[in-house]
Order: sequence, then structure tokens, then C-alpha cells
Amino acid sequence: MNRRTFLMTTATGISFARMARPASASRIALGANVILPNVEPVRTMAGQVGYRETDDPDVLAQAHKKLGYTAAFCPAGKAGDSVRVKAIRKAFADAGVLLAEVGAWENMMTPDLAARKKNIEYNVQQMAFADELEARCCVDVAGSFDGDTLSGPHPKNLSKEFFDATVEHCRTILDTVKPKHSKYSLEMKGWNLPDGPDSYLALIKAIDRPAFGVHMDICNAINSPTRYYNSGAFIEETFRKVGKWVLSCHGKDLKWIPEQNVHFLEVPPGQGGVDYRAYLREISKTGAPLLLEHFLTNEAFQEGARYVKRIGTEIGVEVGYNGN
Repeated sequence: MNRRTFLMTTATGISFARMARPASASRIALGANVILPNVEPVRTMAGQVGYRETDDPDVLAQAHKKLGYTAAFCPAGKAGDSVRVKAIRKAFADAGVLLAEVGAWENMMTPDLAARKKNIEYNVQQMAFADELEARCCVDVAGSFDGDTLSGPHPKNLSKEFFDATVEHCRTILDTVKPKHSKYSLEMKGWNLPDGPDSYLALIKAIDRPAFGVHMDICNAINSPTRYYNSGAFIEETFRKVGKWVLSCHGKDLKWIPEQNVHFLEVPPGQGGVDYRAYLREISKTGAPLLLEHFLTNEAFQEGARYVKRIGTEIGVEVGYNGN
């Protein structure tokens, strides 16, 4: 079981020319995992939630529209499958839903070199697929030297060796595909590089490719009491340093579970301590969509969606606009 198989939930195929360009300031397209009837959620080896969904892009697109979403994750597909690409793009364009991101969830840093090569090749394929869809981005994590997980902690994950290999991997992906419409990005993690704005900025400079951008999952980088209790300031610092490269964002909240050591639990927005006023305000400056993820029911996603829309209204940011 791997994340690629189960986390290809929902998505888009919007024309890049119609919807993937940065939105007006103070507007954010909103999406989420959409759980269709009679579909059971599963957990991958990486501990993430995924769903076995229909491959019918029309069904997925209309499910997004019915739930009020205007952005989406991408369903499974392959570069070169022009029929599938056209079907996805048309279905989501007709529904007014933005193609936000294509997932490429494989461990590009596994110590198994044969598996590492295969996982990088998969990222190349997904980057090419994203470019054909004209999605905003293709996204993966940098990986982990822990070969048993997608991105689990390991002593070498904050090392120069990890940094240099990540630069090489990203250059390989981009130089192979040479994307014209979409860009490549990495999620931040609290125990792997990039682990915050400074290491992300260093990667951007080292990779030195215009088609490399930022995927912003701010909760992944809130890994200490300082960042948690001062999340607004941390969010503002992060966007100040790398905001101009942001392509797509993930949304959830963090609740501190009192234990002997630090334990943050992912919960729907509004149930934790992350400063969503700061997060929405900064996202709205970038034109990037916000995608809610990792919950088990549509009701949990809808609860989070209602919260971010309410906070958006309070600060003058339209969350969930449809690009019109």
C-alpha cells in the first residue's frame, strides 16, 4: 500500500489559461478531499488518509461543485494519455473547479538506490502529467533516509547530504520534463528539509530553476512550542521570505495534546491553535488555492471550510471564489 495509490482522490483539469493564473488579491480558491458515497477511507504506510475513488472525472467534478469547492486535487492519470487529460480538464473546467496540484508521493531519498531511481522517475512522470493538465503544480516531499516510510524522521534528514541530493533530484525532474505550464514543488516537513522558510529559500536558490516553486503546508513546519504559540508571526515570516513562489497550500489545524513530549494532532481548521487570520491573509496575496486534507468525513472537511470562509469574511478575504 502506498500513498500514490490511495491519495489520488479528486481533482481537476482546468485550463491553465482560464483558472491557474494567480487570482486577484483577497481571493482564495478552496478545495478539499471529497469522499464519495460508500467509499471507505484508508491509511497509507506514511500514516496519511486516502480514498478509493471513482475514475470518472465528471462525477468527481460535480461532487466538488455540490460541496461548494472551487479547487481540487488531481485524480490518477498518465502523461501522454491525451483522452484522459482532456476528460479531466473539461470536467473540472465545466464545473468551475481549479486544478490545484498533482501528487507525486514517493520517497526520493530512500537508501535503496534502485527504489530511489524508480521514485524519481515517477516524479518525472507526474510532473509531465501536471504540465499536460496545466495544473498549478506537481508536489512531493523531499523524502527520508528512513526507507520504510514516505518521509519519516531520520538523523540524516537535516544534513548537507540530504540538501544536496534534494537539489539534484529537483533539477533532474525539471530538466527532464522542461515544463511549460506547471511547476514542481516540495512540502515542508518538521523533521526533513525543507523544514521552514530559511531552508526552503536556500533550496530555491540552490536549485536555480524558474519552474521550481513552493508548496505551502504551514502546519507541517510548526514543530515546536515557539512556532505554535507564535504561529501568526511564523506564518508572516514564512510568506515574507518565500511567498512570491507559493503555488498551492494545504489547510488543517493543530491541537496540542498534553503528553510528556510535544504532540500536535491534525484537526479541522478552527479546532486548534494555528492563526488562520494570518494564514488566509498571506495566502490571498499569492493567488494560490487552499486545499483541506487528511480528515475522515465530508462533514469534517465542510466544518473546516465553513470556518475558513467565516474567518475570510472577517478579514476581507473571499474564500471559495470560482474564478469568475
